[in-house]
Amino acid sequence: MTRADALEASRELSPEEIRRQAEALGPWFHNIELRGVPTAPDHFLGDYPRVKWRRFADALPADLTGRSVLDIGCNAGFYCIEMKRRGAARVLGIDSDEDYLAQARFAARVLELDIEFRPLSVYDVGAIGERFDIVLFLGVLYHLRHPLLALDLIHEHVAGDLMVFQSMQRGPDEIEPVREDYDFWESGHFERPGYPKLHFIEHRYAQDVTNWWVPNRACAEALLRSAGFTIVNHPEEEVYVCRRADAPYGAGAVYPARGRGA
Repeated sequence: MTRADALEASRELSPEEIRRQAEALGPWFHNIELRGVPTAPDHFLGDYPRVKWRRFADALPADLTGRSVLDIGCNAGFYCIEMKRRGAARVLGIDSDEDYLAQARFAARVLELDIEFRPLSVYDVGAIGERFDIVLFLGVLYHLRHPLLALDLIHEHVAGDLMVFQSMQRGPDEIEPVREDYDFWESGHFERPGYPKLHFIEHRYAQDVTNWWVPNRACAEALLRSAGFTIVNHPEEEVYVCRRADAPYGAGAVYPARGRGA
C-alpha cells in the first residue's frame, strides 16, 4: 500500500473503527485526540502529555516552517504531532519500543501527518547521520542507565541548535553556587540541599523498573551544561530550552566495543 493509499484509507475510518484500532494497540501512555477519539482518556496524570505541553508550548516558535525536528523517546508521537502541526518540514521520532512506534504511526496516519518513525534508542543517534534544528529529549533521562552518555551523544551527533529537555526531578528546588574546585578535605558542600545530586534507584520507583536515575534541579542543570548545552529558557519546573554550544573540556561521548557477539 502506498502512502497515498494509506491516507485515503485513514480518511474512511469511522470513530468506532479508530477507537477499536486504538484499543487494540493499547495501553497508551500518550493521550492523543484522534478525530474525537482519545487514546488514554483515563490517564492517571490527566490529559497527558497535553497538560504538560501547555506549560511550555510558548517557549518554542509557533511557526516551524522549514525546520527539522528529532523527538528522542517519542512514545506514541504526541510531540511529533505538535511539531508537525507547527509546520516543521521534517519530523523524525525514535523509540526503542516497537509498541509505542506502532501507536505513533497509527496516530500520524489517522491525523494525515507526514512523520517518520524509526526503532532507535538515544544510544543509536549516531546512526541517523544528520543534525536537527530542534531536538526534543523529554521524559527519557531518568529511564537510562547512562544518562550523561546520552546527552554527550545528542550533542555530538544530532543537536544542531535547540534542545528541549525534560526530566522528572526530586529533591530541593534550590541551586547551590558551586566553585570550580574544592579541596580534598572539604565535604560540607555535598550535604547542602542545593548541591547537584543524582539519585540512584536500585529496584523500582512508581512501580517502574526502568526508572534508574532522578536528578534534583541543580543536577539537571549541571548535566546539561557539562554536555555542552547552554540553558536559554526554563519555562516549566522540569523543562529547559537549551542551545548547543561548545562542549567543556573533558566532555564527549565514549564508544565501548560491542560485546555479546554483535
